[in-house]
Amino acid sequence: MESGRRKGLSGVLSSLSLLCVILDLQLDGVLGATHVEIEQHLEMGRKLLAAGQLAEALSHYHSAVEGDSKNYLTYYKRAAVFLAMGKSKSALPDLTRAIQLKPDFLALQRSPDQDEARNQLMRANELEELQEEAHAAHHRGDYSTTITVLDRVVELSPWDPESRELRAECYIRLGDPRKAIQDLTPTTRLRNDNRAAFLKLSTLHYDLGEHQESLGHVRECLKLDQDDKECFSHYKQVKKLSKQLDSAEEHIQEERYQEAIDKYESVMRTEPNVPYYTNKAKERICFCLVKNKMPAMAIDICSEAHQRDPRNINILRDRAEAFILNQDYEKAVEDYQEAREFDMENNEIREGLERAQKMLKLSRKRDYYKILGVNSANKQEIIKAYRKLAQQWHPDNFREESEKKEAEKRFIDIASAKEVLTDPEMRQKFDSGEDPLDPESQQGGGQGGQGWPFHFNPFESGGNYHFKFHH
Repeated sequence: MESGRRKGLSGVLSSLSLLCVILDLQLDGVLGATHVEIEQHLEMGRKLLAAGQLAEALSHYHSAVEGDSKNYLTYYKRAAVFLAMGKSKSALPDLTRAIQLKPDFLALQRSPDQDEARNQLMRANELEELQEEAHAAHHRGDYSTTITVLDRVVELSPWDPESRELRAECYIRLGDPRKAIQDLTPTTRLRNDNRAAFLKLSTLHYDLGEHQESLGHVRECLKLDQDDKECFSHYKQVKKLSKQLDSAEEHIQEERYQEAIDKYESVMRTEPNVPYYTNKAKERICFCLVKNKMPAMAIDICSEAHQRDPRNINILRDRAEAFILNQDYEKAVEDYQEAREFDMENNEIREGLERAQKMLKLSRKRDYYKILGVNSANKQEIIKAYRKLAQQWHPDNFREESEKKEAEKRFIDIASAKEVLTDPEMRQKFDSGEDPLDPESQQGGGQGGQGWPFHFNPFESGGNYHFKFHH
């Protein structure tokens, strides 16, 4: 019999627990306490509750209860916050105490809001069933079902941190850290001293390569407790890595590419276990090697980076530039075409592809660098190479008619190469994929010998050939 009475009281209290949440704001000011300090705590609690800052609101209601343990309203309001946070077990003792202090409090059930209260009580029953279903699905490892059920739970109880935390765990298990971050972020405000959430958020951002966001969250953890060992250990790691990454990018901005390479190699030593940072380091080292005009090493590193991150257009772009430095224009075109498939709107990739295609076309005609046997040489080196080859292939050195004609062709090409590569404007055109001596690209051109400078062919008149070589 006694057991029956207890069950009856428990049922009444369960119904009342949700009802008090609904009527909280309606009762505010009607049944207030008299002590000024208690009123201030109640008012601050009400404002914070309305703003959704439950942890802060609960703190004020704790103070109100401690300040006036005989005021049923302070217990009632604190119970309202517990219920909003999904903590029905914590709310029940406060509701019991409120009824003990004011037995006629139950008369509130006969208010005009009775129909709405019944609807809310039905939702409360649904919430309890859903929570049980979610925990059962989670226990058996069915994380997709758990998330589906928790979607409804969070809809019914958006201020319940436990449901968000459980759903975040499921998202992590299913490999969706972004959604886990979305769920965990509000829980840092829904719980007092939620260091665990800040640390988890920091770890998630860190694994995604977002080191600045990671640093911000772990700092929030240390603000709550500067002696927290887990947070401090993680903070040291994140800060060290973040400093190295920032320093490497500063070196790149200052065109100090070798120093940037050294820093990114340090990054890989500091964090060898998170793939993002190794991928990023190899991508940027690839870029720096191209800038330092070290094509062979760049191609090796870029190829490794491409294997790790096949859809990264920056890596494809940089490897294409390395191939161009290596005069392998076909492979450069292939890389730019692949990058273009991933991003059709990227102007840099489009322009790079057009340039590589021009250089490929040009390479199938005359390559002035190859003719002189130089590669990115200065003017003095070009003239030196020209003199040597011009003397070697001077037509007067050959007697047979067939040999003389071949020498004439070589000599013209050598002179053309020297003319183009020693003229800054013409050399720039050639480096951009255009042959400044190609009649097809010059209006009104093509009347002299094959690309002979100034449209003059010294061999048309035959006879002896006399040249002086000048600096």
